[in-house]
Amino acid sequence: MKLFFDFFPVALFYAAFQYARANKELAAQKATEWFGFMVSGGVVGPTEAPTVLATVVVVLAIAAQIGWLLVRRQTVSKILWVSMAAAVIFGGATVWFHDPAFIKWKFSIVYWLMGSGFFISARFFRKNLIQALIGEGISLNEQAWHRLNLAWVLFFLGMGCLNLAIAYNFSENVWFNFKLFGSMGLTLLFALAQGLYLARFIKSDPKEESQA
Repeated sequence: MKLFFDFFPVALFYAAFQYARANKELAAQKATEWFGFMVSGGVVGPTEAPTVLATVVVVLAIAAQIGWLLVRRQTVSKILWVSMAAAVIFGGATVWFHDPAFIKWKFSIVYWLMGSGFFISARFFRKNLIQALIGEGISLNEQAWHRLNLAWVLFFLGMGCLNLAIAYNFSENVWFNFKLFGSMGLTLLFALAQGLYLARFIKSDPKEESQA
């Protein structure tokens, strides 16, 4: 459920782009009617309409996530606030200038900010975010936790670079497919590899041992 919630904006981003891409004329007409006031020149053409609509959808989806958490009086993570700020800034630039480069950079910026947060927290504040998130019930020495945290820092750095490499060397359709399937798949594989490594360090429940 948490995974679905996290990838919800990206899934809608992808769906909106694919639908608009298959119906470019209609998408351009609706984008001009609905968001013309947000666009330089007031008109959205068929070429840029899919990206413009997908960008508006992802901003609204992240806003809906935050609203849902606030209504339920749950904590909104800093990462989600950062993602919202980046979506508004880079998404707004994408819509205004009719240029998908801004929204493409947004995803890399968020990855790099996440990696920087993990690194700065551990380096300057002596707080290992990976240990804080999953450390309960896992017996690891400080050096091992440091390596795991560094692994996530490098993963986020690499994902940001990979995102731009695909964005600037392949078609928009390939990039949109990567955003949904590629990024999700790589994140799952990386998390799975970490889980397999950590599994041998998970402490068993003393109650369960006594019942065995």
